[in-house]
Amino acid sequence: MTTSSTPPPASSGRPAGRRPLRRLTARGRDEAHRVASPLELFFDLCFVVAIAQAGVQLVHAVAEGHAGEGILNYAMVFFAIWWAWMNFTWFASAYDNDDVLYRVVTLVQVAGVLVLAAGVSQAFEEHEFLAVWLGYMIMRVAMTAQWLRAARSTEGAERTMALRYAAGVSLCMVGWLGLVVLPEDARPWVFLVMAVLEMCVPPYAEKDHPTSWHPHHISERYGLFTIIVLGETIAAATVAVKSGVEENDALADLLPIAAGGLLIIFAAWWIYFVVPIHGHLRSNRQAFLWGYGHYLIFSSAAAIGAGLEVAVEQAVGKAHISTLAASAAVTLPTALFLLTVWGLHSRFYKVGIAQQLVLPTTALLVIVCTFLGGWAVFAAGIVSALAVATGTTLTARMVARERGTSGSSGERATSPVA
Repeated sequence: MTTSSTPPPASSGRPAGRRPLRRLTARGRDEAHRVASPLELFFDLCFVVAIAQAGVQLVHAVAEGHAGEGILNYAMVFFAIWWAWMNFTWFASAYDNDDVLYRVVTLVQVAGVLVLAAGVSQAFEEHEFLAVWLGYMIMRVAMTAQWLRAARSTEGAERTMALRYAAGVSLCMVGWLGLVVLPEDARPWVFLVMAVLEMCVPPYAEKDHPTSWHPHHISERYGLFTIIVLGETIAAATVAVKSGVEENDALADLLPIAAGGLLIIFAAWWIYFVVPIHGHLRSNRQAFLWGYGHYLIFSSAAAIGAGLEVAVEQAVGKAHISTLAASAAVTLPTALFLLTVWGLHSRFYKVGIAQQLVLPTTALLVIVCTFLGGWAVFAAGIVSALAVATGTTLTARMVARERGTSGSSGERATSPVA
């Protein structure tokens, strides 16, 4: 089996066997059995540290009644985490040669993630983004080095593309300094402008020569990161329930939240992985929209865990917010997750109006559950589980109907011969 750590000579043009340094040339988009490498999995796990820190700070902000400010800070910090992860993921899908230098530069990016994670609390509490910017700079310098190395190993339009990436990444890194040096009131606008500019770099760089990212590998990488984020959500909710039981002996109040949260996470996993999305990624246009849209999927999935922690704290009297606000901290990110997965994944594989309406309707019902008081999270979990059951039933009936129609047609066709 071919993995990203042992690329095949036929598709990559590189000689077999491991060497300390190899040319950083493009891998084939049609490589068979392309899967995530151990280095990529380690890279993802290190990013969870930063996501966990962002989630903790979001919990504190919402629980103290500063939801608007907390959500804004969370959106800014999570964008830095997600964008750095995405830059590496797409680059690795096209250029991973797994030599010594490639590994070392990737580990430098991991170090940058940890520096960024260390600065998350300052970004939330003091609106001080210096540590976040330094961590981001470390990651982007490493990413620029990777693109320059790719440019040195290629020529023509592909070399131009790699140089555009290196220049775009470097210039944007300078632009993010605005979060450090400009007045606090201007920083949200700096974030908005720089986020747009960052997302313009890939379409500009690849306008003449697209990178040879691998559809199956990319879909697997996004799926693995989704699993990691959902796992972090479960861990956060578990810690919250544990502390609530130990400190307040409120098991009866926490059980509905725990059960509902678990159902929501189970349903989120099921809904995301029910369709093989790699078949939809046939062009850069489709892939860019799909890849960028995952900002909402990843951030909402992580926010569900933060919301469950807020609901637990409110139930045991540790949060200074109403039951309605605590319920909304769970139901709103859940609804956003459902709608975004439908928009990016499910709608391409649903047949008929009934199947298409399952997830949008579920998202609406989950929002309605916000107004059910202490049972809101449990009700949202039941609704999410029923959405999975409904979708599965509709699909099974459609398959059975198609098989029946096919069987009847075959019987009519063969009966004269019999």
